[in-house]
Amino acid sequence: MTHLTTMLRERLGLADPVPVDVQRGDIEAFDGFDRERIEYRGLEGDTIPAFLFTPNGRDTRGGVVVFHQHNGEFHFGKSEVAGDVGSAYQAFGPALARRGLAVLAPDALTFEDRRGAVRGVEPDYYDWLQHYNALTYRLLDGDVLMRKCLDDAQRAVSVLLQVPGVDAQRVGVAGHSYGGYTALYHAAVDARCRFACISGAVCSFETRRRENTGFTLFEAVPGLARLIDTHDVLAAIGPRPTLVVSGAEDKYSRDADEVVAKVAGDFITELRVERGHALDQERFEAIVEWVVGQVAR
Repeated sequence: MTHLTTMLRERLGLADPVPVDVQRGDIEAFDGFDRERIEYRGLEGDTIPAFLFTPNGRDTRGGVVVFHQHNGEFHFGKSEVAGDVGSAYQAFGPALARRGLAVLAPDALTFEDRRGAVRGVEPDYYDWLQHYNALTYRLLDGDVLMRKCLDDAQRAVSVLLQVPGVDAQRVGVAGHSYGGYTALYHAAVDARCRFACISGAVCSFETRRRENTGFTLFEAVPGLARLIDTHDVLAAIGPRPTLVVSGAEDKYSRDADEVVAKVAGDFITELRVERGHALDQERFEAIVEWVVGQVAR
């Protein structure tokens, strides 16, 4: 473990990864892959619903946990990674499963089927409040949302490692935007992540403050900026292969190239485009190819 890994785990009170019992659900067959809805328990006894994608007609060599984006759409989670709703350029589940990977796409806390009042993919007026409460209720107890989210992430990797045929040396994490922040911090604190793809989520604290970009509630950890900055978190992932995808016109990854330049070592691959935050075909396809390449190594 790096110094940052140890420090951050201790600062958050993040427990070590644990075995996870999985409740199996219905399996649907698609062209080139199967999709199963599964559930498992979180740290607080809560239910974590997820889609598990596995290739059919070919061997499974490795896998990836894909953390979904935020985009102000709390009613979309795993179903966007599945390609059922939202942006076609978030449908990493089918794209990667067809290439031979097992893909786990869990709902993040307060998204889709983990909302407090409703389930499914239709919006509710109070969706935003559920997300806000997920932080503030924990702050009242001296806790933070990041601890819960990273514990959820660890459990997702534990589930993926139980999938038949998955090689523990070929398992990683990926995400865009909110999912990218999750992948960034998770890979830094969990050595089981053998690679990480971080899209639309690498930007220094200073730049986000200067441009009034704001921070995710996930990152609202008192005193965090006194301890680390984004390049420190990235550095803690090394030497494990890391892909950083950014847009020069994206306020959430405005100075990603400068952040990467501060990190020693050659484990980071950069893809930077002169466009905004939302993924497009070029970046989507590049992410798929890079992740497939990590499993094929």
